[in-house]
Amino acid sequence: MLMNQSAMNNRLLNIQNELRRLSNKEIAEHSQRFFKTGKGQYGEGDKFLGIRVPVLRKIAKIYSEISIDESALLLKSKFHEERLLSLLMLVAIFKKANSKNRKAVYTLYLDNTKFINNWDLIDSSAEHIVGAYLRQVNKQPIYNLAKSRILWERRISIMSTFHFIKYNEFVDSLRISEILLPDKEDLIHKAVGWMLREIGKRDIETEEGFLRKYYRQMPRTMLRYSIEKFPESKRQRYLKGQM
Repeated sequence: MLMNQSAMNNRLLNIQNELRRLSNKEIAEHSQRFFKTGKGQYGEGDKFLGIRVPVLRKIAKIYSEISIDESALLLKSKFHEERLLSLLMLVAIFKKANSKNRKAVYTLYLDNTKFINNWDLIDSSAEHIVGAYLRQVNKQPIYNLAKSRILWERRISIMSTFHFIKYNEFVDSLRISEILLPDKEDLIHKAVGWMLREIGKRDIETEEGFLRKYYRQMPRTMLRYSIEKFPESKRQRYLKGQM
């Protein structure tokens, strides 16, 4: 039986009341600094309740029967933790959903990227929803996101490919990495370097094939992240441009 609007509102109110009860001013102040919420910073204006991620994961499990519509309402919250909780819930919904509801979660996600506006929100959800949905279909949406003017959409693009990497499917990660090579944002450099490193864990020849072609033009942070696990002598040769 479908839950009526009144019941949905009551459950959402219960969740929000629980989050307010768990809020912590000191943690909130630390989070606002950590996630760069100051003027001109990447998380400018974001608001925090001060709740740790493990606590949010426990709440997501408690409300495991939440609907897509309820999660969508939480996703539009002004509070970072409510948006993260929504995404954790949507990941759980997606994993157990039929094909129709998986599409609904995926569509909701891409229709609301303006609320998925920090690296932790993306990194906890993009691979599990966007990557999982697109793995066996046309992947053009992540190429469109890679060319977006919005930082967070570009990060969604590369982080979604983590799902493919886990299946030893590297082509799209490498192509998206090529597109993002000239990106000016440090958060993109870190994400691309991270995905290249993940490829290297599974197939070092594939990663090094990409690096030999591009390492001289890669942003320094991207290169450092991608070669982090290399033997020190090889790492230094890359950093000194001697490969």
